[in-house]
Amino acid sequence: FQVRRNSHLTKKNPKPLKRVKPTNKKRLREREKTNPFSFLGQLIPLAKTGLPLWMLGLAADRLRADMNRLLSFLFHQGILDEQFLQLQQLQDETSPNFVSEVVNIYFHESEKLLRNLRSLLMDREFSDYNKMGIHLNQFMGSSSSIGAKRIRNVCLAFRAASDQNNRAGCLSALEVLEHEYCFLKNKLHELFQVLFSLIFLLLHFISYVKICH
Repeated sequence: FQVRRNSHLTKKNPKPLKRVKPTNKKRLREREKTNPFSFLGQLIPLAKTGLPLWMLGLAADRLRADMNRLLSFLFHQGILDEQFLQLQQLQDETSPNFVSEVVNIYFHESEKLLRNLRSLLMDREFSDYNKMGIHLNQFMGSSSSIGAKRIRNVCLAFRAASDQNNRAGCLSALEVLEHEYCFLKNKLHELFQVLFSLIFLLLHFISYVKICH
């Protein structure tokens, strides 16, 4: 599993929206540091319409606040790291769902790996720790690719138990891994729900602007 912008992950818009040239580049860079999804604000062609962003109203402000609060929690708790922000930088108005699509691929692959790991450990005659190590290496690599820091750390502890042929330690690590995976999946699902709501609101506003002009 590798993160890259393949053609099947992005859908080109035949009429992409124009980016707005920021009037204050330094302030924009500072805002992007605190809000990694700030590019959404550039979806509205303000320079063309002359309409201010505040016209999106309190709904957009609440959604942005919810999104920033969720991201702050995930980073503060060590659930995500800066790799998630780097992944987001590959996303733009021509592929607004890029991050969620990559993360969904990660979830799909991770669930297969978790099933394989549990299947191996439930076999009473299990002794192929090398095979388990291969699955864990894949899990660690894909988790690192999306910035799932805490899951990667659990995989490292799991791998240490596997290297020692410690079946009890592996079973314990698997339970922690499954818990962390479910927690991350729920939180990212919540984050993307807020993000998609904000995108919908912005696109709805764009449609309104086009009708009025």
